[in-house]
Amino acid sequence: MLDRMNGESKMMPSTSVQRFVSRFAFVGVLGASLTSAIMWMRAGVDPPLALVISQVPAFLTLMLLERWVPYHQPWNQSNGDLSVDIRHGLTITITAGLADPLFRAIGLAVAFGLLGGHSLSLWPSEWPVLGQLALALVLGELGQYWVHRMQHEVDFMWRFHALHHSAPRLYWLNAARFHPVDIFLNNLVAIVPLALLGAGEEVLVLWTLFSAVHGIFQHSNIPMRIGPLNWIFSMAELHRWHHSRLVDESNRNYGQNLIVWDIVFGTRFLPAHREPPRDIGLHGLSAYPMSWWAQQMAPFHWRRICAASAHPEAPPEGHNSPLK
Repeated sequence: MLDRMNGESKMMPSTSVQRFVSRFAFVGVLGASLTSAIMWMRAGVDPPLALVISQVPAFLTLMLLERWVPYHQPWNQSNGDLSVDIRHGLTITITAGLADPLFRAIGLAVAFGLLGGHSLSLWPSEWPVLGQLALALVLGELGQYWVHRMQHEVDFMWRFHALHHSAPRLYWLNAARFHPVDIFLNNLVAIVPLALLGAGEEVLVLWTLFSAVHGIFQHSNIPMRIGPLNWIFSMAELHRWHHSRLVDESNRNYGQNLIVWDIVFGTRFLPAHREPPRDIGLHGLSAYPMSWWAQQMAPFHWRRICAASAHPEAPPEGHNSPLK
């Protein structure tokens, strides 16, 4: 059996501080962020503003933790990728900011059409807000799981998603290293169904906040040992394998926030006796560009990149290729 029941890493943190961070930082920061957002919204603060107020402290906290108790010290060193990741962060913030309201409107319009103008909602709005959030995560995750899986298995979609896997290291800002097309598709398949079912703005804001905080911890450079929670969350211990150069390892753990659909469809992967690879990135794509603009354009110059990389059409079995 590849997965250990406790889901913990073989590496033992060397100090009590590291042990505390590895076990409680993610859950503590996530819980504090969600609590903050709920309190601000209940106090009458505009939901988008409550989202910003609640996620910025989480970002700052993780930045400090990566410097204080890094999982892999060399990953704290920028090799020119920091400025690129900042630009990617700005790009996807703008993309999501423009697209998400559109997706909500589409969902509401479809629901209005299907229900003939009636106000009937299928969403259990009488549930406690955290119960609604849990339902939103499970339902939204299903579409995201299959989009992410296709991004690895469908040639054309991989051209866009390869940008995310071009990261030479894992740290919190890698959560922003995506092509706008990736962000558009992932949010489309989650937000439209949730809006269609009648999820309210408060729930959608909490879903967005959860995704943001989870995403930065998922890519973080801090020790992680969350034990049985690795059967619920698609956290760093699992996601580091997803950034492996080996296809048998990287084409696993597709969950964005939860690992539930990986369990259902048999793609959860957490080896018992090995540490995740620290040499990550794209195998066989030496000509893949590393500047922000060139990465935005890379999907449209894919043949040229593959040719310049001198990558054979039939790659050695078991390694990432530009078409796999």
